[in-house]
Amino acid sequence: MPDQLSDEMLSQRQNAEAFISEVIRPIKFEHSSHAIPDDLRDRVIAASKSYGFYYKTQPTEFGGNPASVLELTMLRELWSSANSQLTDCIFGPGPGILHSARGLLKTDYLDPVMRGEKRGAFGFTESDTAKRPTWGSIEGQSIVVSGQKSYVTGGATADFVSTLINIEDSNGSKLGTAMVVIDLNAEGVVIEREFSSMEGSGHASISFNAVSIPISNVIGEIGEGLPRALENIGNVRLMVSARATGMCIWVIDFVRRYLLAPHRTGTSLGEREGVRLRYADMRIEVYAARSALYRTARLAESEENDVNETSSTKIFCTEVAGRVVDMAVQLVGGQSLVQGHVLENAYRQVRSLRLMEGANDILRINLAKGSLDLSKGRL
Repeated sequence: MPDQLSDEMLSQRQNAEAFISEVIRPIKFEHSSHAIPDDLRDRVIAASKSYGFYYKTQPTEFGGNPASVLELTMLRELWSSANSQLTDCIFGPGPGILHSARGLLKTDYLDPVMRGEKRGAFGFTESDTAKRPTWGSIEGQSIVVSGQKSYVTGGATADFVSTLINIEDSNGSKLGTAMVVIDLNAEGVVIEREFSSMEGSGHASISFNAVSIPISNVIGEIGEGLPRALENIGNVRLMVSARATGMCIWVIDFVRRYLLAPHRTGTSLGEREGVRLRYADMRIEVYAARSALYRTARLAESEENDVNETSSTKIFCTEVAGRVVDMAVQLVGGQSLVQGHVLENAYRQVRSLRLMEGANDILRINLAKGSLDLSKGRL
């Protein structure tokens, strides 16, 4: 349990633990690659609203009761430690990269997203085979977009995609990057391929073939695209870190119960010194990961620049989770690799986290650049 949480936050945690016990655990739904049935999703959402959790990711102007970064981190870790896919339904839709949308962007996209009437996706990763990054040319009051985003999570079922593009004027002069909103039913938008990754999430490769969008679909200003995209990604990296440590908590508890249970040898595996050493290593790493997670969450609330620290935490927490799950499989044995076993599922889930919202080695390069070239970051 992280130290120095306020009494109010401790009360929220107790409320969240009751929600897990009273709502999530009684519903028998195993992790799978299939979507959660609508009736179960609606059941969890209704309960979440009654407990007050649904509104914690939503701004006040939309009827929300937004939680602090620290509280959201605490809750996301707790949801993950329940090891239930149903926890994905607890929080209501947040504004994401559209948080500052105004005018038509607000009425046509942000407002419907917050009402649950539209779904957006985030287009960042470029195609490996593209000759140039996705770009847009200004033509009057429109931007004509061409290119391809190769790994758009949720892209096949979204209504629109918020896309990072490079902008140039009619003479070909570069104007900088921009985040733009593109309707997926617009002429020239093609979903080239739908695919699923090993943990079950769905993705799409989307091409833009001279897609004309109004210039009002630019989020913010031209030239702000990359900083806006990275700000959004930074927020998600902290969420991924909380998910990783929550998985660790669940795995530690599972392994502890397994090691204390009777074994065919006549004594529990937990009595063996070698097993105890490996189990101790797991606990040490999880303790350190949770310490990093909560320190970074507090830093994020201070409004200081936390890009390097958020990246460090994402790298460390996801790699700790990988090692902890791997050791759990080693201690439990071959049965844990059988398809359908809870650790087999955890093994697939945890591997994706090291690539999610920035591959860890890319983040390492950025961290080194931040320190050596820009004198940024702290220890």
